[in-house]
Amino acid sequence: MLAIANFIAVLDMTIANVSMATIAGSLGISSSQGTWVITSYAVAEAIIVPLTGWLAARFGAVRVFTTAMMMFGVFSALCGVAHSLEMLVFGRIMQGLAGGCLMPLSQTLLMRIFPKERAPAAMALWAMTTLIAPVLGPILGGSICDNLSWPFIFFINVPIALGCAPLIARTLARFESVKIKAPIDMVGLILLVIFVGALQLMLDLGKEHDWFASVEIRALAAIAIIGFLAFLAWELTDKNPIVDLKVFRHRGFTASVFTLSLGYGSMFGANVLTPLWLQSYMGYTSTWAGMTTAWSGTTAVLMAPIAGMLMAKKLDPRRMVFIGLMWIAAVMLLRTYVTMDVTYWQIAIPLILMGFGMPFFFVPLTALSLGSVEEHETASAAGLQNFLRTMSGAVTTSLVTTAWDDKTVVAHAELAGLTDQSGETLRTLAASGMSQDAAVSQLNNLVQSQSVMIATNQLMFVVAVAFAIAAFAIWLAPRPSRAINPAQAGGH
Repeated sequence: MLAIANFIAVLDMTIANVSMATIAGSLGISSSQGTWVITSYAVAEAIIVPLTGWLAARFGAVRVFTTAMMMFGVFSALCGVAHSLEMLVFGRIMQGLAGGCLMPLSQTLLMRIFPKERAPAAMALWAMTTLIAPVLGPILGGSICDNLSWPFIFFINVPIALGCAPLIARTLARFESVKIKAPIDMVGLILLVIFVGALQLMLDLGKEHDWFASVEIRALAAIAIIGFLAFLAWELTDKNPIVDLKVFRHRGFTASVFTLSLGYGSMFGANVLTPLWLQSYMGYTSTWAGMTTAWSGTTAVLMAPIAGMLMAKKLDPRRMVFIGLMWIAAVMLLRTYVTMDVTYWQIAIPLILMGFGMPFFFVPLTALSLGSVEEHETASAAGLQNFLRTMSGAVTTSLVTTAWDDKTVVAHAELAGLTDQSGETLRTLAASGMSQDAAVSQLNNLVQSQSVMIATNQLMFVVAVAFAIAAFAIWLAPRPSRAINPAQAGGH
């Protein structure tokens, strides 16, 4: 049941990716506004991760876990019945706050209830749900949108969450932790919410308000900057900080987290853009878009045990991370030469190849980052690492979709001035029986499709460069001074 809880929390990170176009169309919003469905969940999850350890100590790990499970079910139902963007985003925020507690606490409770000799098997089960959920997310989301309707991508969580929560409460009651009245850094939490919220709102609303030409966007930028500086000053001086920023004094941790954030953000951005492009301009259904994007996760699952075995042989994790990231960067370059005539397998093969490099990026990077800090700092470092990883995905989603729209507009303007300058194509279309307006519309659609293709290729090139930068950045980290148990990677 703990593994199932982790499964649905991870599943909801990706299940909405291929559903975004359908949701946007149903609610009558733009594709950039549709990204709020993804970013609101990710930001809420990122904010709650540093609080999970305090909540578990103050109220008990089992109680917090079961409460979060119940909340996840209730707010999944709210997302399903949402009839406006505002209602859906609110539901996703609350769902993210609950889901952010489920992942680390499911891992913590598994380690607590299993005897030490069986802990590796329990963690293997937990890890499999973490790997399989992102693969099934796009497939399940696409299939549900095509065969049912998008609210069911949220409704499927309801019976699982509400059914498992009371069973877990009864079964694990004897494993409840001793409650400690630990102090909470309320000022730090408020500053964290303010600067992260302002930053994400600025990124999500920027395009609609013409960026810094708007007073609202300038105000949000000022709040984000001032909030961030105040957050830094407070966390570095408070006795019980909600986020222990002192771990950044370790060069290995700083380089590893930078690499992880840049690499994960780039991957998440590409994974959001791909199904949106396939559905909006390539004629793919939600199901086929999901099945296509799931290829990378499939090969990643197959390669994960090999990455684990290589780690067990105590190879230099920096070398593994570098090779994994450079492999992904090279594969991403294959996606910069795509045309509108591209076949299914020409899209799928680069995604399959990309999956081969993903475990060599994620698995050793976690060990490297946590192995670079002192042992008593591991929990704080894991929480901070997960916070920055999740935030990088949310920020990149907003940036990629905004850049995609902007680059499409620029490409359209350039192509429009070069297309059919003699007017021959329009005359041919008119001669075939089309009206003047229909002929112009047909020509404009062709120009728009090519403009989107150009914009997509340009962004894939940027993503490839970002992966390459992340690969070289890992060499700024020294070799870790101690080995890390992968069970500690979940954060608190």
